[in-house]
Amino acid sequence: MTIAEIAARAKVSKAAVSRYLNNGYVSSEKREAIRRVIEETGYVPSQQAQTLRTGKSRTIGVIVPRIDSESISRVVAGISLVLEEQGYRLLLATTDNRVEKELEYLEVFRTGNVDGVILVATILSAAHRKALRACSVPVVLAGQQMDGVTCVYHNDCGAARAMTALLLESGRRTVGYIGVTPRDKAAGAARRAGYQEALAQAGLTAVDGWMEQSDFSIEGGYAAAGRLLAREPSIDALFCATDSIAIGALNRLEALGRRVPEDVAIVGIGHSRLSELVRPRLTTAHYYYQTSGEEAARALLEIITQGIDRTKQLMLGYEICKRDSV
Repeated sequence: MTIAEIAARAKVSKAAVSRYLNNGYVSSEKREAIRRVIEETGYVPSQQAQTLRTGKSRTIGVIVPRIDSESISRVVAGISLVLEEQGYRLLLATTDNRVEKELEYLEVFRTGNVDGVILVATILSAAHRKALRACSVPVVLAGQQMDGVTCVYHNDCGAARAMTALLLESGRRTVGYIGVTPRDKAAGAARRAGYQEALAQAGLTAVDGWMEQSDFSIEGGYAAAGRLLAREPSIDALFCATDSIAIGALNRLEALGRRVPEDVAIVGIGHSRLSELVRPRLTTAHYYYQTSGEEAARALLEIITQGIDRTKQLMLGYEICKRDSV
């Protein structure tokens, strides 16, 4: 089938069929006639022909650090929702938290057949900035902030400060911290800064011995809590940079015979499904992950359709979810 044959069967012009296929304006009567013919014939427009004609593939490359993360899946769900509404396809690449793979996929998409890229980054480096500048298609960052690049990110410092303050307000004074690498500007450096600011505002000093580093897993949180409590058994509260770390720490406290929240209060960030299932239920900060994906997709499509990158910097808020662990 060709556009001309579709037009003949629907008794409309070829231009009307073309506008229909490219989401342009067509009267409701003509739109229904074209839709009916396409449905009856099973016509599928040639993507290659559309790309050659318009210079657009209507495909967006999305780079994520992992696919087994609840927060990442919510971001991707938001991206997918907006792209599908606007007639775009999603091409997903996962890096397994490897910085070099992020740079490799940026290069693949830079030279590949995509109209733009959404990068859900973890660790941003000088090499990332160089790659972003060299990219021939627009790029939007999700989850991280970088000057001069359109970004949608979270108030990591504010959320960490609020969660640590919640522990202090409950009467705790030896508040430990389990975080991730400070090379991760959002989950690492910003959340650690928020923890330290809350202690300072309460007239306390963030002691190095109260802080421990983990990866993003439950197992990592379990091990880190063991190291921290062995070194500082007087700790009566724990701020954990993610829910997964907090759940691992919760398991370690149970193994050590430490009651939560009676002996040690504990909080996380992310409001994962597991935070509602563990006992005691985890007090955490809710992040609007799906919204961040939606906003990143909208920002990218605005750049693509208007041809102007205003380098928007959108920081989303958070909501404290008080549960039983404090």
